[in-house]
Amino acid sequence: MPWPIHRPRRLRDHPGLRELIRETKVSPADLIYPIFVVSGQKIKKPIPSLPDQYHLSPDLAAALAQDFAKKGGKALILFGIPDHKDDKGASGAEAQGPVPLAIKAIKDKVPDLVVITDVCLCEYTSHGHCGLVEKGQVLNDPTLPLLAEQALAHAQAGADMVAPSDMMDGRVGAIRQTLDAAGYENIPIMAYSAKYASGFYGPFRDAAGSAPAFGDRKGYQMDPANRLEARLEVELDLAEGADIVMVKPAGYYLDIVREIRDLTNRPVAAYQVSGEMAMIKAASQIGVLDYKTVVLESLVSIKRAGADLILTYFAPEVLPWL
Repeated sequence: MPWPIHRPRRLRDHPGLRELIRETKVSPADLIYPIFVVSGQKIKKPIPSLPDQYHLSPDLAAALAQDFAKKGGKALILFGIPDHKDDKGASGAEAQGPVPLAIKAIKDKVPDLVVITDVCLCEYTSHGHCGLVEKGQVLNDPTLPLLAEQALAHAQAGADMVAPSDMMDGRVGAIRQTLDAAGYENIPIMAYSAKYASGFYGPFRDAAGSAPAFGDRKGYQMDPANRLEARLEVELDLAEGADIVMVKPAGYYLDIVREIRDLTNRPVAAYQVSGEMAMIKAASQIGVLDYKTVVLESLVSIKRAGADLILTYFAPEVLPWL
């Protein structure tokens, strides 16, 4: 083939041409915005470790959701910060807890917005672990009914989808059975299926007050060195009834996102976690990178790896750029 018949640069020369042939595009429907809700009214408290994120009471969470929807946002996920904690995380299933109240407030203002809820015990337990603890051990099977009870409370409040993030074995099946038995068979489950014991969760744990009081979560979250285990976790969750599977974190686990994309034709989500967001914010603040360029590039990379959905704190900022 004589050179230069093929010149790939021909299609890069004009901005319009570049857009026409762009292989990967991020749209508003791809983004899920995480927000933190607390009890009370008119509360908007900045979270120091998560720039531009807040603890919001249900009324202000609803106002934020309304503004997010006006910008083109399609979905958000709620994390609850309770008034009180105990060793069983019982407040996570209270009908008058911050998450159920926020669901109702949001649905009252923006009924078409998709409201997803995180289901876990860590925000609600006095010890900060994602399951019941006995003699220093996190118990798997006794935790499952508590997770299912929490998911049911969210569904009863009007959640459109529940998202268990605890990494207990069998929790998807337990939640599915409980929802179905209560008449909520149409509520989907987005499982945190391949959730790694990552060092990038620090700002979130500060925001949610969910750092473990002892030990760590390596006994139930995945070893960052493992790839094949992610396939197993996803396969098990799908077999138990998961409708969407998730990889967390996203940016440093793009190979896992692609692995799961190739494994299943079910929707795949990826969570661009707090530490990923914080690093981009910090680097842009000291002037070593262009903020908008890098935020968009980070999201494109996650989508290019195979994610259908991206949970990201950048969602409200990104919407006008898409």
